[in-house]
Order: sequence, then C-alpha cells, then structure tokens
Amino acid sequence: MSKPRLFSTLRYLRSHENPLGLPRSGSKAPPQLPRAQRGLPTKRPLTSVRKTIAVSSAKGGVGKSTIAVNLALSLARLGHRTGILDTDIFGPSIPTLLNLSGEQPRLSEKNQLLPLSNYGVKSMSMGYLVGEEAPVVWRGLMVMKALQQLLWDVEWGELDVLVMDLPPGTGDTQLTITQQVVLDGAIVVSTPQDIALKDAVKGIEMMRKVNVPLLGMIQNMSVFTCPNCSLSTHIFGAEGVTKACEKHNVPFLGDIPLHASICDDADKGKPTVVAEPESTRAKVFTVIAEQVANRIGL
Repeated sequence: MSKPRLFSTLRYLRSHENPLGLPRSGSKAPPQLPRAQRGLPTKRPLTSVRKTIAVSSAKGGVGKSTIAVNLALSLARLGHRTGILDTDIFGPSIPTLLNLSGEQPRLSEKNQLLPLSNYGVKSMSMGYLVGEEAPVVWRGLMVMKALQQLLWDVEWGELDVLVMDLPPGTGDTQLTITQQVVLDGAIVVSTPQDIALKDAVKGIEMMRKVNVPLLGMIQNMSVFTCPNCSLSTHIFGAEGVTKACEKHNVPFLGDIPLHASICDDADKGKPTVVAEPESTRAKVFTVIAEQVANRIGL
C-alpha cells in the first residue's frame, strides 16, 4: 500500500470556493444550490463518526480548548475511539495542546485530509494547514468555506466520538456547525465569574434555539488551593456555574480547579490527563467524560 501523500496548501490553487486548496475530487461537502433555492441546510452526521459533541464557551479565555482536549483524552482512556476537531479558524489551539505543532496532514487515496494522532486521539485543525505564526487574514466567505472543508473533507476512519472545539462567540461558525451537523450534545464551559457567565448563558440559549441537546456545564478555574498553606480561595467567585445551571435547567458536569499544572501541561503539549493521569485533576476529567459518554449513549 502506497504511503499517503503529504498535504501542501501551496500545491493547489486556493480560491473562495476552495480556501484550503484541496484536490476537488475528494470533497464531500454538501452541494451548493443557487441562492434563490437555498433554505435551511439539512443536518447530516459526519462520515464514520458515531457520536459528535460540541464544546462551547461563547466567551474567550475560560480554558475551553484545554478542557476539550482533556475530555477527548479521557474518552479515549475509557476505551472509545476518539477524535477532536478544532473549528477555530483564526486561533487554533489543538496543535499546541497535542504537541503536534509544525506537523502536516497527508491526503488519502480519496483526496481527503488524514487526521494527525497523538496520545491515542485523532485530530484536525487549521493550525496544521498554515504556519504556526501565520495569521489567517480572511473574510467571512473564505472562513466559512474552510470550515466546510474541515467538516466534510477529513477522513476520520471509524470513530466512536468526535469532540468539536468551537471558537468563542455565537456567530457564523457556531451556526454553520449546528445547522449542518447532527450533534449529539453540547457542553458549555465557563468560569464562575459573572462576566463569563453572561456569555455562557448566551451559548446555552443558542444551543436551545438550534435544537442541540445540552449535556451540561463545566465550571473551570473554580478554586485555587495554595501549595504552601493548603488554603483554598475562590478567585473568580464561588458556585457561579452551579447557580446558572439551576436557573437555566442545565446539568452540572463538574468543577475544574485553578491549578498551575493544568496550564503548564497544556503549554508543553502534554495535557493533564496524559501528564498526571493519577492526579485529582485528571480524575475530575475522567468523571466528566464518564457522564458525557453515558448521556450520549456510548
């Protein structure tokens, strides 16, 4: 069997219709109808993927991508064939988190992108297709076409579950995914701080409007415990997410502490579930993954 070809974004001509420069014979994107004939898109499951979940925050800087990666790794450790799709075109984080920065995907025989793997999890990201320091300076049309290609032109193989790491906000990317892809549920991440919760609630309401089941909320950076005196401090407030869950009738999935190792592990490309699998922090991710797996029927 021949070795898959290394994908190069420079090999094929980029255009508004093909921003990633993929060979067109491999595309499985939905056919485009004339504008006058377009209505709401029909939702479809991703090829060879049993379950798909979205991790959202609506607010940037709350640790959503770190949680999404640790959740995917925890699901893999539970024995599920797992992948993660980084849908943030402008600020992809997954290559760094999975220690795959600088790597490039190859093309399958069907001219589909082949995901990269590390720690037992398959992944795809815009970060694999452009230089690590290269900005993506695109307008909306190019961004949406690139997202279409990441959704439909990746050959995942057989997956039990795909975790989608959504960018902040409730705009075009979120709307495209929730209207075109059959999602088995969504998780909303927030810190206990009121300013983060205001946007998280918008994320909750968006998922309800597009009929995506809410699996629950995760409270990140919930408490800091001093390593010297063991005093616990709620730096961003206490119980903000649990109260929001009660108010909006959303399940509460768990608390992730504010701990330096979680940040350090992520920056080194070896997330906590891999770097410290027996730590209390990693076990929290495992408990959350078990709940998620149960809720989506894995």
